[in-house]
Amino acid sequence: MAVDTSDSKSLDVVSGPVPEDIHTVLERSSDFSDTESDGKRAPPLAAKLCAVALISCISFGSHWSSGVTGAMKTTIKKEMVIDNTQFSLLEASENFMATVLLLGSGMITDRVGGAEMIVYGNIIYTIGSILVAAAATVRSFDFMIGGRVILALGDIATQIAQYKMFSSWFPPSNGFASTLGFELAIGKIGGFVGKSTANIIAKNTGNFAWVFWTSVFMNVFTNVASAGFWYFNQYCTRHYKGRCDVATKEQLTEKNKKFEFQKVFELPWTFWAVMAFSVFQTSAASVFSQNATELAETRFEVDSIKAGWYSSLSQYAGFFLVPCLGVFIDVLGNRASVLCTCGAGMLLSMVLINFATSKAGTGAAFGIYAIAVSLGPTSVIDSIRTTMWHQSVFGSAYSLKVTMNNAMSIIIRIITGALQDADDNSYRRVVQVYLVLAAGALVVGATILIGSFLTDNLVVLQWTRHKRLTSGAAVIERIREQNLVTQRRRTRNISIICFGALTSLTLGSWVAYIWGAVTGHNS
Repeated sequence: MAVDTSDSKSLDVVSGPVPEDIHTVLERSSDFSDTESDGKRAPPLAAKLCAVALISCISFGSHWSSGVTGAMKTTIKKEMVIDNTQFSLLEASENFMATVLLLGSGMITDRVGGAEMIVYGNIIYTIGSILVAAAATVRSFDFMIGGRVILALGDIATQIAQYKMFSSWFPPSNGFASTLGFELAIGKIGGFVGKSTANIIAKNTGNFAWVFWTSVFMNVFTNVASAGFWYFNQYCTRHYKGRCDVATKEQLTEKNKKFEFQKVFELPWTFWAVMAFSVFQTSAASVFSQNATELAETRFEVDSIKAGWYSSLSQYAGFFLVPCLGVFIDVLGNRASVLCTCGAGMLLSMVLINFATSKAGTGAAFGIYAIAVSLGPTSVIDSIRTTMWHQSVFGSAYSLKVTMNNAMSIIIRIITGALQDADDNSYRRVVQVYLVLAAGALVVGATILIGSFLTDNLVVLQWTRHKRLTSGAAVIERIREQNLVTQRRRTRNISIICFGALTSLTLGSWVAYIWGAVTGHNS
């Protein structure tokens, strides 16, 4: 959300008296938007809503597919005759490919545009899902790993592309969080349906492979939605001008004229602070979700179908909160407060998982987890966007987040798989890992919240819509100049150190994956 100081027009918001209210700013923005020399007008609300709806359809299908494997952990281990370490390796295969290719994919997305990447990514994803379904049909573990690798190649492209598209249509505090919330809610519904029906399909058809073939059919729907979005985006490009950030007048871009490597290495330290929260919270949620169905079977003493419903509710029951949270963040801000609350909820649920092992205690933990995990994605992604100087490299920035989360997930999944096998298939020691991750999320979240009262760099996370639109531009410009001009060397050094830490984490995940491959799947 940088303001280009080389263009005097970009400082219109901060020159002269501060507008009395938000309506004045919006009117000035409208005047600015409608006087472009090319004669094109800004996209209307109907076009924006149509873009959100199409991307949400894509998200529904992809989340459906992603929820299937974890829900069928017990069935897959039994049918394919594998242990917990091998199952963790199967799940980690997709994470491994993400750590290898995600950063490059993010930079390519910034360069060529999100719409193109969504189409290509979903085609590859569908091919991978066909291979996974075929592997399940012939009961080949090695074949299934290969299919998951191909599937990952498509998933890598699509998961960055759809959020890149959102960033090019909506700025912070002006629709970005709301559209994120709506898309994530639709995705949660898709994941819930896929996860809760997986074992039902397997039982009623008598062959668990039909679950994966159902995912293939769903991916066909996703491809149709992707094609529809591509044509819609082409239409908008021809008829509407580019969108801009109302507060800073930054022009939002879907694709760049060149690769912006320098901007990627100038990401602010506040961005890395949000990343630190995500490395604990998102990784804890990812690995817990992988094992939630089997944990429910053990704790509630039920079959896989009922356990699938319980785990699905724990992961997706809070879907109705997600769009409400998006609107809340867009209007009232308080992102740091939401991050801290999310971390506290994660810790409380994991404390109950560890120490209240009765059915009642586990049920309470699942319920608290459902609420806490719903607060994470929207607040993290919107906070990342809010802390950035340049929207043009949002795809690269988001790819760093997903690379980090996947690297951490590989390490945790391999460790928990080995612990479970060594502990006679028990979750006694595995849940302790969840507890440590949740505690880390709370510590970082609380630190960010406290910092938001002490420094302007973090206070932007707490700003309301009114604050950002009326007087935020001056503060943003001052912070940007301080970090990119006065203290540019310090900003670059911090970014390089954080990149180094991320590289070390990624290399560690590769070592863990290779170790799992050597010790787990060659038997």
